[in-house]
Amino acid sequence: MSKILILVIMFAIITVGGFLIYQTITSYQELLEGEEIPLGSINEIPGKEITKKDNISNNNQSQQFITPMKALEQKIIAMVIAFKDFRDEEYFKPRQIFEAAGADVKTASNEKGKAMGADGGEVEVDLLVKDLNPADFDAVVFIGGPGALQYLDNEDSYRLAQETISQGKLLTAICIAPAILAKAGVLEGKKATVWTSSMDKSAVKILEDNGAIYQDELVVADGKIITAVGPTAAEAFGMKVVEVLAE
Repeated sequence: MSKILILVIMFAIITVGGFLIYQTITSYQELLEGEEIPLGSINEIPGKEITKKDNISNNNQSQQFITPMKALEQKIIAMVIAFKDFRDEEYFKPRQIFEAAGADVKTASNEKGKAMGADGGEVEVDLLVKDLNPADFDAVVFIGGPGALQYLDNEDSYRLAQETISQGKLLTAICIAPAILAKAGVLEGKKATVWTSSMDKSAVKILEDNGAIYQDELVVADGKIITAVGPTAAEAFGMKVVEVLAE
């Protein structure tokens, strides 16, 4: 009889102990999964419709960027894109970072309507480049891509770049877009980078021919001008804009 009682007691102890261990592990997992990151969060991009063509949505919208929350509160950023074939990642990823930091973002292009990225992303255009007044913004961001030189390499963009600098606002560009800044004459004597490849160094030549000091780096900041090489630098580029604009 005593042996049966001992077995019953041991079984009860093992059962209760196992249940307590399970509860502890489950509670710890829930704590980790529900833990909030206090420094920042990603908001859904207003005006960006997710379609079957939007090949970058899974890559960009699922990522979390740690940015100082509200660091850019009351700041307004103009992002300039080609109406067709802008580089998706260079636009959507920095925009997520800007908005996570509290900035209000407006999109300018050479046409009104719904602009289409080279990878299928879509965004509604808020205003035309020719109507963009830097006085209304804290920063102007030129985005690259196959369509950048085709649709943005013109007098409207040159005027915008020149006025942005003359008004003391932050001027930035990524991928091939720094070539547009160079042609506008605002990179003379400035350190800058631009998209290039082993087969095509033409953009570097454009920078150097217009007085820029080319730097073989992902992101380069020189005073009120920030340049970056392309999609691989999109996140670092966005974070650098936040850092400088928050100073």
